[in-house]
Amino acid sequence: MYVRLMNGNRKPKYLLVMAGGSGTRMGASVPKQFLELRGKAILQMTIEKFMDAEPDIKVITVLPEPYAEVWRAYCSERSFLCPQRLVRGGFTRFHSVRNGLEHVPDGAIVAVHDGVRPLISSDLIREMFSMAENAPAVIPVIPCVDTMKVLKKDPRSGALTAVDGMTVDRSLLYAAQTPQVFRSELLKEAYRQAYDTSFTDDASVAAAAKIPLSYVAGERFNIKITTPEDLALAGAVMSLSRGL
Repeated sequence: MYVRLMNGNRKPKYLLVMAGGSGTRMGASVPKQFLELRGKAILQMTIEKFMDAEPDIKVITVLPEPYAEVWRAYCSERSFLCPQRLVRGGFTRFHSVRNGLEHVPDGAIVAVHDGVRPLISSDLIREMFSMAENAPAVIPVIPCVDTMKVLKKDPRSGALTAVDGMTVDRSLLYAAQTPQVFRSELLKEAYRQAYDTSFTDDASVAAAAKIPLSYVAGERFNIKITTPEDLALAGAVMSLSRGL
């Protein structure tokens, strides 16, 4: 049973920002989270969105071990004054989140967010934390707008062919985004499960642990920057939003 909380009893808020990837698809000399948009590292922009929306939020940043010192030096050189705990990334995203959750107390609300989603709005962040005061888990989703095909790929030729008898009703499909926001004690318990390849995000881990999920409309431009095309799109979106 989940009881509605009074305003005076709001739970402390944590951000677990996932920046543990190597960024091989970007083809850059540094991981994508350190690439810059408008003179700032993508990771800095992402964290600042949460600091602006929830000034009292506590930040835990999960990084590849070789880049922890790089990030410390960046924060010092750019006077990015964000108190944060740096945590070593794991073998997979699942293990990275689990490492980060070791530093989140029970009785809190924790948002797990991709470090390379800097275009999320402060309004959505605040809405999700507000919903999480009264729900075990809140997941942002957007409807799929493309026609979906069920295909299989030949491992030798790479050719794609249709799978007979299988169709997809696009109206039932939604893409999950981050942040995904949880009661901390519930998510920590979920991450005590053994790793499974079906765990593609935190919601899938929570669902396997039978945690009820609530959904909220995400944002079309809350994109995950993983390729050079994504980086160009993010720059264009920022220019348009500033009326340039």
